[in-house]
Amino acid sequence: MRPGGALLALLASLLLLLLLRLLWCPADAPAHTRILVEESKEATHGTPAALRTLRSPATAAPRATNSTYLNEKSPQLTEKCKNLQYGIESFSNKTKGYSENDYLQIITDIQSCPWKRQAEEYANFRAKLASCCDAVQNFVVSQNNTPVGTNMSYEVESKKEIPIKKNIFHMFPVSQPFVEYPYNQCAVVGNGGILNKSLCGAEIDKSDFVFRYGNLKEKKALFLEDIATYGDAFFLLPAFSFRANTGTSFKVYYTLEESKATQKVLFFHPKYLKHLALFWRTKGVTAYRLSTGLMITSVAVELCENVKLYGFWPFSKTVEDTPVSHHYYDNKLPKRGFHQMPKEYSQILQLHMKGILKLQFSKCEVA
Repeated sequence: MRPGGALLALLASLLLLLLLRLLWCPADAPAHTRILVEESKEATHGTPAALRTLRSPATAAPRATNSTYLNEKSPQLTEKCKNLQYGIESFSNKTKGYSENDYLQIITDIQSCPWKRQAEEYANFRAKLASCCDAVQNFVVSQNNTPVGTNMSYEVESKKEIPIKKNIFHMFPVSQPFVEYPYNQCAVVGNGGILNKSLCGAEIDKSDFVFRYGNLKEKKALFLEDIATYGDAFFLLPAFSFRANTGTSFKVYYTLEESKATQKVLFFHPKYLKHLALFWRTKGVTAYRLSTGLMITSVAVELCENVKLYGFWPFSKTVEDTPVSHHYYDNKLPKRGFHQMPKEYSQILQLHMKGILKLQFSKCEVA
């Protein structure tokens, strides 16, 4: 293997870096706070195209008074949007009967409904997340929440432990780095093919905090060059999700340290991710592992007052019937059974309909 090949192979096989520089991340972009998030190696594999489907509701749920759409001018539109909101809640637990085209029709209907942030819905959901998981204190591993001598269990391989010795402990920040929370406007940027030519770059870069995730398949020098694009960003790694991720994550830490990069490495706390998985399991998301998108969306709701999602699109085409790749960088689907994308997406749609966060479904408007 040529010099540096071992590190390159590890990076290529394990790291799915959140870099969108070819799309809309110029070097002179505003220096907002950013998190670059990595997925685990099991997250993507080439599989036959097969979208799991959902079934329409048999009956509508009881209507609450705190609706996102109560104060709109058109009574007909208000009624339609309220019915749609409760319908999505009802079918979210069903798994059969809905085709991709049916799902896209639902999204078309959602786009016709005016969106309005609902402070009470947001506060209630945020409180539930904080009660179960508390991202502010537990999101990443720190010296405060993981002292020397801890035997840390892995997130997925929970029967396996790693002893936290001084050499590992020194990689952790002293305390949680998000002391400035709550941030006002946060953008969570997914890796969906819908991002290509979306014209959303300027809008995203206006946010106070940007969470990104994507793919890295390049050499060490280009890796460092791409990282430099983001300025003083945090680089979030799943070192304690799978044992196979640990060594590679540590190599990235030392690569950045040796190059005196300004970016700081953080590690997902496995206990936080376990608690988050239990939270979403109560809502019907029972897959082997949550997607990075749902993890980071959950974190953003706790850390931010206003959350907007870009690049979340698990479909093979747009609502206008234009083909779209699964990722902005390739068309490989998640390993079957690893995530539950339709289930997750229906949950995110519910959060959108309730005014807790906002989903960007199409191209952004450019001033």
